[in-house]
Amino acid sequence: MRLADIVQRGWEAVGTGDFDTLVADYTEDMVFIMPGQSNRLEGRTAFRSALESLGEILPPGFEITDLRQIEGENEVVSVISWKSEKIAASMLTVLFSFEGNKVFEERWFIDTEQWKNAF
Repeated sequence: MRLADIVQRGWEAVGTGDFDTLVADYTEDMVFIMPGQSNRLEGRTAFRSALESLGEILPPGFEITDLRQIEGENEVVSVISWKSEKIAASMLTVLFSFEGNKVFEERWFIDTEQWKNAF
């Protein structure tokens, strides 16, 4: 399976709320980093727990309007078009770094000022 397919499967799992399927594709010692937040999540258990509060992490009305994957060697970049109640249209990227066929780091790149204003 291509790495981009693994990432796509993860996005689909998020969309259906199937977080167990999502985290199965991450290493036990994975790291999640989102700019503008004071903490980073370390470990699959912490990441899985945080997903239960996904509605509080994302801006009200957050919706992905377009999604595509760019695959490199041991990495995939998701290019995401999104909107929310306060933001008519924007984009962000997410870098997924892999060890074998498991994600060991997920790092979001986003306009942090715009993100804050979306809440």
